[in-house]
Amino acid sequence: MEETIQISYRFCGPPNSGNGGYVCGMLDRYTDYLSEVTLRKPIPLDKELNVRSEIDQFQLIDGEALIAIAKPGQLDLSVPKAPSFLEAAAAAKSFIGHDGKHVFPTCFVCGPDRHSGDGLRIFAGNVEGTDLFAAPWIPDSSLADETGHIGEEFLWAALDCPGAFAVMGDAMKKIVLGRMTAQISGTIKAGAQCVVIAWTLGSEGRKSYCGTAIYNEQQELCAAAKSVWFEI
Repeated sequence: MEETIQISYRFCGPPNSGNGGYVCGMLDRYTDYLSEVTLRKPIPLDKELNVRSEIDQFQLIDGEALIAIAKPGQLDLSVPKAPSFLEAAAAAKSFIGHDGKHVFPTCFVCGPDRHSGDGLRIFAGNVEGTDLFAAPWIPDSSLADETGHIGEEFLWAALDCPGAFAVMGDAMKKIVLGRMTAQISGTIKAGAQCVVIAWTLGSEGRKSYCGTAIYNEQQELCAAAKSVWFEI
């Protein structure tokens, strides 16, 4: 099997590369298993890329360059209870990416320069008195299918950047997603008041680990992920 996809500029992370979580979710659409997706290179925007199947793996290819690879994964993750939507909104006030401090201000997920209905505007901040980071999220209708449910690639995207801010803590750094293993266990409708949470899982040198999760309006766990981040 070989197909082609394009990552629109709308879905950028860094200015000239696709948002890692969104790209992982796009590649996961081809699988029938719980995916572990590894990003090997920056993801070209508005360019035809090949998706190639190799036994139980799916590869994203730019010419001869391997951009990303999806393979069967496992998610062993203890997910904390989420704060309320109002508590998450209070936590978002401590988001460290405002006031010109964000290194990727046009990021589809967490960029403060993206307006509502264009970017996800998920601004994770520390929940006071805890090690948890959280943000409110009301998914826009432009992300939904004909049934009103949000596409799974956008749930992967929402699981991405909050983890970066949990890893960074109170000091902005330039870090990029290296790997994400995610499980989508429920559905979310456009306009729902959701909560996204993130927490650290340790570090080794310039490599850091975190967990992220999305809770729906009924405070039910709908998605969770474990990610690896690299400081550059």
